[in-house]
Amino acid sequence: MRALLGVLVCSLTVLSVHGMYSASDDVIELNPSNFNREVLQSDSLWLVEFYAPWCGHCQNLAPDWKKAATALKGIVKVGAVDADQHKSLGGQYGVRGFPTIKIFGANKHKPEEYQGGRSSQAIVDAALSALRSLVKDRLSGKTGGSDYSRQSSGGSSGGNKKDVFELTDDNFDQTVLDSDDVWMVEFFAPWCGHCKNLEPEWTAAATQVKEQTNGRVKLGAVDATVQQGLASRYGIRGFPTIKIFRKGEEPEDYQGGRTRSDLVARAMDLYSDNAPPPELLEILNEDILKKTCEDHQLCVIAVLPHILDTGAAGRNGYLEVMMKMAEKYKKKMWGWLWTEAGAQMELESSLGIGGFGYPAMAAINARKMKFALLKGSFSETGIHEFLRDLSVGRGSTSTVGGGALPKIHAVEAWDGKDGVLPVEDDIDLSDVDLDDLEKDEL
Repeated sequence: MRALLGVLVCSLTVLSVHGMYSASDDVIELNPSNFNREVLQSDSLWLVEFYAPWCGHCQNLAPDWKKAATALKGIVKVGAVDADQHKSLGGQYGVRGFPTIKIFGANKHKPEEYQGGRSSQAIVDAALSALRSLVKDRLSGKTGGSDYSRQSSGGSSGGNKKDVFELTDDNFDQTVLDSDDVWMVEFFAPWCGHCKNLEPEWTAAATQVKEQTNGRVKLGAVDATVQQGLASRYGIRGFPTIKIFRKGEEPEDYQGGRTRSDLVARAMDLYSDNAPPPELLEILNEDILKKTCEDHQLCVIAVLPHILDTGAAGRNGYLEVMMKMAEKYKKKMWGWLWTEAGAQMELESSLGIGGFGYPAMAAINARKMKFALLKGSFSETGIHEFLRDLSVGRGSTSTVGGGALPKIHAVEAWDGKDGVLPVEDDIDLSDVDLDDLEKDEL
């Protein structure tokens, strides 16, 4: 009985998952602390998988990824990043789904996307093909090795100094404070040894951040020995000092590491804060439900009242609440769906919603086939409390009816308009003999 209760109160925990690779595997576990050292500063060819432990496709890939790593040992390095735990590192390389595989070759700052098969043989073949291309480029005199090593020896830095904005007392307010973009600003002194060490990392990070954020996060630099007005204004007492500027907010001190990887990771966090929320999709067919729920750790589904019950204004009100919650929880990388009451009865039945209590909401973990129902109000406060509990591993769950995602019917998308009652044909009673009708009834 106790074990049964334990199953009944198990939660859709986000925090208790663990990586799929161990020290006994030939797959090298990568994270923000070692990625720069292991991959970006390496002369080796790297295949890196960005995965999430809850992702079914990632779990299916793991045995072949390990097998490929063993086959390529000493030839090509094979690594893995838990991008669910290290979201900033995944974001840095534009990871939007799992698993994503990147090939880090000659230019470590522009990895190639792997589009091949998921078998160990296909992975090995792709690695050897990339290795041949790398060797051929080196034989022909094209640049190879890590950008970092060339920068340290006085060559090209892997970044463009033009991507670091030179800020002064005269241009700071207009360039930074009035900007809608986010700024990371280094206050330095030319004689400062730590500043000299930071310069190549700052430059490389500036170029990478520009590419990754489409210029929405910018890196600048202030010579505080010359621009003394700015140094005094922001209380600069030591060098280098890095501050983060967002429009309309007080500047924030940067407390992270000083490698390009650390800087880019923080910049990507800042970018995600300003990124658009996930798309809210109507369940129109089976593919939409399956892809959304299988590609995300949780999919949040709302069943809204029939359009005849609420009209367009009422429905838009419910959708607006959902979009606000999608914005609030966008860093969770959840999927967001909605359907009209009665349109997907098998789905409602599998979630225990069935026929009443609209609007309703459920959060599904498709990997575990578990779901939780919103018990509170369908409001920003009620939904926030519901999702907050799920995100920290609280809240009771149940098994999806039938143990699998239900059948979904293809439906037409809502046109955004009020509902219209069906019009029935008028009945002509002129030819009906009421006397005969009364006799039949008797």
